[in-house]
Amino acid sequence: MFATPFTPEHQIFRESLRAFIQKEIIPHIDQWEKEGAIDRQIWKKMGDMGFMGLNVPEQWNGLGLDFFYSLIFCEELSYCFSGGFTISALVIQFMSAPYLLKYGSDELKEQYLKPVIAGDMVSAVAITEPGAGSDVQNIQTTAVRSGDHYIVNGAKTFITNGYYGDFFITAVKTDPNAGKNGISLLLIDRHAAGVTATKIDKMGWHASDTAELGFNQVEVPVSHLIGVEGEGFKYLMAGLQLERLTAAIHSLATAESAIEYTLDYIRQREAFKRQLKDFQVIRHQMVQMMADIEVNKAYIYHCCQLQEQGVYAVKECSIAKLQASELAIKVVHECLQFFGGYGFTEDYKIARLYRDVRVGTIIGGTSEIMKEILAKMCIDEVQYAGK
Repeated sequence: MFATPFTPEHQIFRESLRAFIQKEIIPHIDQWEKEGAIDRQIWKKMGDMGFMGLNVPEQWNGLGLDFFYSLIFCEELSYCFSGGFTISALVIQFMSAPYLLKYGSDELKEQYLKPVIAGDMVSAVAITEPGAGSDVQNIQTTAVRSGDHYIVNGAKTFITNGYYGDFFITAVKTDPNAGKNGISLLLIDRHAAGVTATKIDKMGWHASDTAELGFNQVEVPVSHLIGVEGEGFKYLMAGLQLERLTAAIHSLATAESAIEYTLDYIRQREAFKRQLKDFQVIRHQMVQMMADIEVNKAYIYHCCQLQEQGVYAVKECSIAKLQASELAIKVVHECLQFFGGYGFTEDYKIARLYRDVRVGTIIGGTSEIMKEILAKMCIDEVQYAGK
């Protein structure tokens, strides 16, 4: 087993979080999956435990812990057999709130960041549009300055927490003629006049709410500008490394949960008067998948060390996201096969994992985008500087 960066304090945190998940989350997962909605009280309970602000300084009511606590958080939530619940939590803490923490004014942190950490508010990040996914520079949502407000018009899609959430960190064009230098970030309240949200019916991630958003003459106070006008693209590119790293952790932990779930099954299920675990073809496939997971985990932990050190690790996080998401699909696919016809039913959680894991190679930048980023760095010798 490779060396891990965990101290006894990290292990105590993992045990505490695991006990919380078993008591407060696992019993409700199936209901949240059926309803397509997560009971908001769980965020409050997690906030009371300090789980919603692990990396946030104590000044803003966070715990100010190192990144390995976040690694544990991502792993343990990913073992709960609901990618929908897990992604909702990860979006709040690692994909939307960090923009407020790093670039938001003290006023915005008081009004929005503290309630998120307390579990009283749910945040989202709104970048993707119907005609612009990975190509962030081509977003069409505009924000025109009018006195002490911006007037926002446009649309976003595939926004996790977009339907039941409270606010969005939104990418807008404040200068349509300036390319990437014309992109800014605005905090937009979910219930502001002119904001509409429509739920998207998805193949997987049923517990999470994913929405199409519409902005029709939405007035957003200038005070809701995140950071400096025109700097939004730089902020987003810096934030994507954390998003991709946490997505990689989630993918790999999902693969681990599939392995453990399948191990329990093949130890009990019999065919031809033998347990499935005793068939060589199954034994060898299982250990190969376990080996692949261990190798990927060592690399992801290396990336977490870079994150803790503040390194802008574009290459490493892109590799982690690419490898972990592709591996997770392969592992869950092979695990489901061992369940035979039962794997094709909703009576077994492997079916849910199969639906949920597929999006891993799409979110946060597709596998194709990851490969192109790596090709630019490794072949064209392009260098990316952090902000």
